[in-house]
Amino acid sequence: MHKPLRLALASATAAALTGGLLTLTAAPATAAPSGLAADFNGDGYRDTAVAAPCATVGTASCAGAVVVLYGSSSGVSATRKTVITQNSTGVPGTAEELDRFGDGLATGDLDADGYADLIVGTPNEGIGDRAGVGSATVIWGSRSGLSGGASLPSPSGLSEWGGYAGSLATGDFNGDGKTDVTATGQSRTGLYRGPFTRTGKPLSLTPVEEVGTTYEVFAGDIDGDRAAERVYPYLLESDEAGVIEYVHHDPAGWDDHPESDYARTALPAADGHQGAIGDINGDGYGDLVLGDHEDPRAAKPGGHKGGQISVWYGGPDGPDPAQTPTVVHQDTNGVPGSGETDDLFGSALAVGDINGDTYADVAVGAYGEDNGTARDSGSVTILFGSATGLKTSNATSYTQNTTGVPGISETGDAFGMTVRLTDLDKNGKADLVIGTGYENGYGAVTVLKGTASGLTTTGAKSLTARDLSLKGGADFGWEIAL
Repeated sequence: MHKPLRLALASATAAALTGGLLTLTAAPATAAPSGLAADFNGDGYRDTAVAAPCATVGTASCAGAVVVLYGSSSGVSATRKTVITQNSTGVPGTAEELDRFGDGLATGDLDADGYADLIVGTPNEGIGDRAGVGSATVIWGSRSGLSGGASLPSPSGLSEWGGYAGSLATGDFNGDGKTDVTATGQSRTGLYRGPFTRTGKPLSLTPVEEVGTTYEVFAGDIDGDRAAERVYPYLLESDEAGVIEYVHHDPAGWDDHPESDYARTALPAADGHQGAIGDINGDGYGDLVLGDHEDPRAAKPGGHKGGQISVWYGGPDGPDPAQTPTVVHQDTNGVPGSGETDDLFGSALAVGDINGDTYADVAVGAYGEDNGTARDSGSVTILFGSATGLKTSNATSYTQNTTGVPGISETGDAFGMTVRLTDLDKNGKADLVIGTGYENGYGAVTVLKGTASGLTTTGAKSLTARDLSLKGGADFGWEIAL
C-alpha cells in the first residue's frame, strides 16, 4: 500500500545522515521470543518500521533510511529506536544517491526463529550496469532488535528503472506453515518460498510475469484455507481504475512446476490502486478493502469525486465477484466531510481492531484533503467493523487541527499519506500510525492510541524526521511496514 505513483516518483533535496546502525535496546526480552508479527526483539510488544526513503546518508541524497520504533507499555518514543541504512553494519550494499532504501517495507519471520524480520525494498538500486533495477534486503530480528542483513536474489529479466521491490508483502502463500515473500515492480513479480537461510536464500524463487503495470501487492487469507492470497492491483490502458486480481494456492498444481501451484481469480467489477485485508464482519474470512482515490474522468468513468473505498467480503471461495460490495466515500451518510476534487480519499488504507470488539476496523487516508485554507493538509477517517460489515455510524475524521493531535494543518503536509493499525502497547487495541510525508518539508509520523471506545488523542505522539536525526528531505512517513 504505497503512496500514489506521482508521489513515488517525486524527489527531494537533502543534507547528511551518519550511516551507522543506531540500536537502543528495548526492555529485556523474555527467554523465548514472542513470535508476534512485527515484534523484532521478541519482547511481546509489536514494533513499527517507518521509512525515510529520501533521507541523506553521508553525502548521498535520497539514499534512504528506515527507522524502527520499538513498542512498549507506553507505546513508542524517539529514544527507543534503530536507524538502518545501507551503510549500517551487516546490511548489504552501499548508500548511494537516489537509491530510496525503504520505499518498500514488509515484516515476517523468514528464518522461523521466533523474531520478526524486516524486508526492505530499494526500488532504484542499480545492479551491474543496469540503473534503477531495484532490490530487496532482509534485516534480521533478534533479542537485541534488528541488525545485520542479507540480499534476496533478484529474478531474471528485470529491466532498468523497473522499480523492483517497491512493494512487498509476506504471508504463508502455500499453507506449509512457512513465511513467504512477494516483491513487485513494473510487470514483474518475484515469489520467494520460505524458509530462508541467514544468507537470504529462499527455498525457491519463482519469477511470475503479471499482466499490466504492477507496482502494488498486499496479502491476506480471504478464503479461510490458512494460505494467504496475494492481491495485485494493476493498470491497463483500457482500465485506468485498476484491475484487481488475486492469486491463491492451488494444491492440484504440478509438483515440479512451482508456478502451477497457484491460480488467479479476477474481480472484474472491482476498482482500486491500494488495498488491505482484514475480517471486518467477524465471519472468519478476510475481507478485501480497496482504495480508488482518483476522481472520475473520461478515461476513468467510475469512482466518486474525491475518492472512495469498497469492501469485498471473503468466503470459502474468496470474494464472490457477483456480490454488491460496500462502497464508502465522503458523501456517504455518516462519513465526515464531503467529496471534493483531489481529496484522494482511499489513497492509503489500514485494517485492524481499534476498540477490541473482534471486528476489524478501517483507517482511510485522504492526504489531499483541504482543511480551511490549508490545501492538501490531509485527513484520516476511521470506519468501524460489525457483524453486518463495515458501517459508517460513529465514523470519525482526524486532522492536525483535531484537538489533541500534535501540530497544525498546513498546506502540503499530506497528513494521512500512509496509515497503519497495530497494537504497540499490548492493550489488545490497535493504535493508529499516520504518516505526514511532507511535514515541514521532511516528514513526520503521529501515533494515536486505541481504546475500547475507539481512538483517543490523549497522549498522542508525533515524531518528525529531525527528532530522529534524519537529514535531507527524508520523506519520513512515506511508508510504514505491515
